[in-house]
Amino acid sequence: MVVPFVSLEPMHREIREELDAAYARVLDRNQFINGEECRNFESEFADYCGVKHCVGVANGLDAIYLILRAIGITNNDEVIIPSNTFIATALAVSYCGATPVFVEPSIETYNLDASRIAEKITTRTKAIIAVHLQGCPADMDSIHAIACDYGLKVIEDAAQAHGAIYKGRHAGALSYAAAFSFYPGKNLGALGDGGCITTNSTEIAEKVRALGNYGSDYKYHHIYKGTNSRLDEMQAAFLRVKLRYLDTWNASRRAIAARYLLEINNPSVHLPILVNQDYGHIYHVFAVRCNRRDELESALSLKNIGTIKHYPIPLHLQQAYKDLHIPKESLPIAEEISRTILSIPIYYGMKREEVDYVIDSVNAFRLL
Repeated sequence: MVVPFVSLEPMHREIREELDAAYARVLDRNQFINGEECRNFESEFADYCGVKHCVGVANGLDAIYLILRAIGITNNDEVIIPSNTFIATALAVSYCGATPVFVEPSIETYNLDASRIAEKITTRTKAIIAVHLQGCPADMDSIHAIACDYGLKVIEDAAQAHGAIYKGRHAGALSYAAAFSFYPGKNLGALGDGGCITTNSTEIAEKVRALGNYGSDYKYHHIYKGTNSRLDEMQAAFLRVKLRYLDTWNASRRAIAARYLLEINNPSVHLPILVNQDYGHIYHVFAVRCNRRDELESALSLKNIGTIKHYPIPLHLQQAYKDLHIPKESLPIAEEISRTILSIPIYYGMKREEVDYVIDSVNAFRLL
């Protein structure tokens, strides 16, 4: 049996006719930027998240960057981010001329440990980016409490959290503004790159829209030194189709994850821990940890099971951030996660026997 790490084929096969119709609709209109499809998707996704505004942008990195620009993050500012996240979170801060300040995650949830934030706050700190890593919401109440004490803005990096729920509210509605990616492999993925921001602030929405349109509020009138970052009509049309199925696809992921959590019983393999029922995880990734991770990876590969290491080098040890002069072992939890983590297959359309095979193969792994 062959079980890929991810396959988009089952979902796309089921909605192929709707995707074809969306493509034809955009092609027939001959408007490919700033048209009806994008406006409709923005309205529909805002409604889904439970916010007033959604603004489509080119990708998830731009979404974070444009939010930071819109709230005034600039040279010499500092922004708190988790030490365990994808590099886009840090790059967005750097692009503003600010400094990302890494705070350790919880070893159990992989998300930002709110109890460690205060010790990293300085007079230069302006914001906290709460990453809902792997589809698990961050501890938003604790993060907001700290932000309130210090007068900081809270932003969500919801790039992996489409449909995740925290205390009855969707990711994207849990902060001042949130950034989403629609990279094809996301739970809500385009057929190319794409992203958006969500917010209840009309001011932020309007500023992000202008910043992503060359700093222009109307044609040939430029109020900011902006950039070009817009969600195109074709991707918006595809996303409108897929949004209608997102909850169904997420429910499928949760069902697979429930089996993994119940049936993987290898003492060498540590499973992710869901803190309580307030956290509606949507399992963009199902990541386990193992002290002999590379051996587990090889063992599963020999059984034709796809895996990915998210992420094998922590941000503070990446060459891109050597200018921060953060030595090895300074952020031991992030380093421990990077050294031991391995993501196993989870996607809509996995067959029961494929899930069985993954569970049996993980349980069969033995340390020598």
